[in-house]
Amino acid sequence: MRVTAALMRKVGEPLRIETVELDDPGPREVLVRTSAAGVCHSDLHFVEGLYPTKLPIVLGHESAGVVAKVGRDVRYVAAGDHVITCLSVFCGSCEYCLSGKPSLCTRTGLNREPGQKPRISQNGAEVQQFANLSSYADHMLIHENGLVKIRKDMPLDRAALIGCGVTTGVGAVHRTAKVEPGSSVAVIGCGGIGLSCINGAAIAGAGQIIAIDTVGSKLNLAKLFGATHVIDATKGDVVKQVREITDQGVDYAFEAIGLKKTAEDAFRMLRPGGAATVIGMIPVGVNIELHGPEFLREKKIQGSNMGSNRFRIDMPRYVEFYLAGKLKLDEMISQRIKLEQINEAFATMKTGEVARSVIMF
Repeated sequence: MRVTAALMRKVGEPLRIETVELDDPGPREVLVRTSAAGVCHSDLHFVEGLYPTKLPIVLGHESAGVVAKVGRDVRYVAAGDHVITCLSVFCGSCEYCLSGKPSLCTRTGLNREPGQKPRISQNGAEVQQFANLSSYADHMLIHENGLVKIRKDMPLDRAALIGCGVTTGVGAVHRTAKVEPGSSVAVIGCGGIGLSCINGAAIAGAGQIIAIDTVGSKLNLAKLFGATHVIDATKGDVVKQVREITDQGVDYAFEAIGLKKTAEDAFRMLRPGGAATVIGMIPVGVNIELHGPEFLREKKIQGSNMGSNRFRIDMPRYVEFYLAGKLKLDEMISQRIKLEQINEAFATMKTGEVARSVIMF
């Protein structure tokens, strides 16, 4: 079938709205009519060439929609079901899946074999599928293990945010770091993922939640999401300011930007025994420098992939959190746009003034 998509043809150039073709669903594939897709900073990293990828490609990975058609062996969903997609597609049989870490899945057997017709093409030539999804298009053709069925009274524009940013941020708090009630938390960067960290820390019962950013409007948002303290990073050493609030430093720090300096600051602001979790996508080739003696104080630094999620368990729970008023999604959407406005959304993102733009189909 012919679909409209935002196609990336060259690094550093604007995405182009073009028509591509999707194949019919294979035995375990699902055709989803995209309802909403969040504009995530991760996509911008690929547009700017900070992470390499084959071209041409349809980007986009934070989405929700309605099942249009399923392959012959699909039993989990049926046409008309509402779903959230997730880039951490799982095979269900590798070592990571079988040990309860599906976000680290090797993804064996989830893509079409060489020689088979590609899922996405244009004039007979293959178009790359981003993160097994490619949601900057009005339809997606994905493996059934890349989606989760949700209740139909959940608004799909809000549900789309759960597909990446919310799961990444809340999951980093609940699953990767396992924040304890009453503990102290610092979050560097108050975009969509950072705000989700703050929200997740509040749900986890953290005692002090310190939000750090350079944009005043984002710090104001952070208070709505549960921050007990805010720090303007333009006004001095953030590590010193965190220590003034907490005495020895925080139990948990989260870096949600993807920069060398902020990753190092996250580690430096820990109290003895604390843990820093780097969520941001630090560019390829960038090295982080830490002071060795600090490790003698049992401080640690770790990464987090998509919040260490088990998304078919986690995402329905996040839907329930939202419907119960615990998870703040309405406040995260800065603007709703059309697919044709995708490049303007990236430009706005780079100003740092928005939490999330959502494409509505």
